[in-house]
Amino acid sequence: MSKTNLRIAAIAAIGALALSACGNGGGDGGSEDGLKIGIKFDQPGLGLKDGNNYTGMDVEVAKKVAEGLGVSADKITWVQAPSPQREQLLKTGQVDMIVATYSITDKRKEEVSFAGPYFVAGQSLLVGADSDITGLDDSLDGKLVCSVAGSTSAQKIKDEIPGVELQEYNTYSECATQVANGTLDVLTTDDTILAGYAAQDAYKGKLKLAGDTFSEELYGIGLPKGSDRCEKINEVVTKMWEDGSMEKIIGDTLGPAEFQYNQELNPPTAGGNC
Repeated sequence: MSKTNLRIAAIAAIGALALSACGNGGGDGGSEDGLKIGIKFDQPGLGLKDGNNYTGMDVEVAKKVAEGLGVSADKITWVQAPSPQREQLLKTGQVDMIVATYSITDKRKEEVSFAGPYFVAGQSLLVGADSDITGLDDSLDGKLVCSVAGSTSAQKIKDEIPGVELQEYNTYSECATQVANGTLDVLTTDDTILAGYAAQDAYKGKLKLAGDTFSEELYGIGLPKGSDRCEKINEVVTKMWEDGSMEKIIGDTLGPAEFQYNQELNPPTAGGNC
């Protein structure tokens, strides 16, 4: 081989090593390419897209997790993650993780891994301001109840009230609009989500929460099955509660809705779901 060819081969080998080093950031650390994180785009106080701005508790949690993995906020690509599509988004590699009021369940753990939980919420009811429904104990016979297809909330209300007339939509915002205008009677999902809608300017004086919570929803960070980032993220989540970051996030994002989280259930113990 000529000296010229030897030099070309050496340069190619060095270039290949450099590319390999840059691309090998998908383990416990970050990546020069950033992270694709699935969130909700339509949940006030949790995950809301307004132009190019993304706000809410889940958004801020995702930023903290990314920081713990060595990825700055400006290298996050936000991806809409509707409830029925979350497992598929992870399994097909369209996102690296999902932080979107994603309740940890045994069924879901068959398909994906979870870090966390980072928060424990509870299912409740949202009704029109003039509704006489005060909670789950009231008869919901003949009432039109709305939730999101594929959500644990939809399944839970079916289990609690087998004869419920459940309307399943793609997003909670569709449900909230229908309840506010009187087309539907009840929106049921986590109290965090409901509080966010009730506090929105568009719904002030039109919606209210009804009754106590009737479930425990362990919010996890969804990951591809067997992800080697899982334990590192658990460390980040634990630190967020220990250093006060999580309480500040809750206050900044859900405080305007006068939301009070259940201190008997929070902080949760992160781990055991990887």
